[in-house]
Amino acid sequence: MLSLKRSLALAVILCSLLPLCHASCGVKPAEPGMRQCLYDKDGTWHDIGSSWRTSDCMSCYCEANGDMSCCQTYFEPMGFPDDCMKEFDQKACKYNVFKKNDSSIPCPMPRQ
Repeated sequence: MLSLKRSLALAVILCSLLPLCHASCGVKPAEPGMRQCLYDKDGTWHDIGSSWRTSDCMSCYCEANGDMSCCQTYFEPMGFPDDCMKEFDQKACKYNVFKKNDSSIPCPMPRQ
């Protein structure tokens, strides 16, 4: 019962974060006869059952049936103040949010 309460509490917390960020996932169905997954954006082939991180910050998995599922490894911040801006750090695969007039000052994110 305690585990169920913890799971429900975690679900409530995660749902409250949804308006503050945006991320996405997708599935590319396998083509008939394929025995590997092809990540089109960089032309790399991956074995069935393998998982990898792409050069454009996606976490992908080549499923047993040849379908490829990929999700962003980062969240895109939303709802920050107008005097702030976001900038993507490709190396760290994350967004930084800071004041438009001074990038050394991080912006507070709204709490729900």
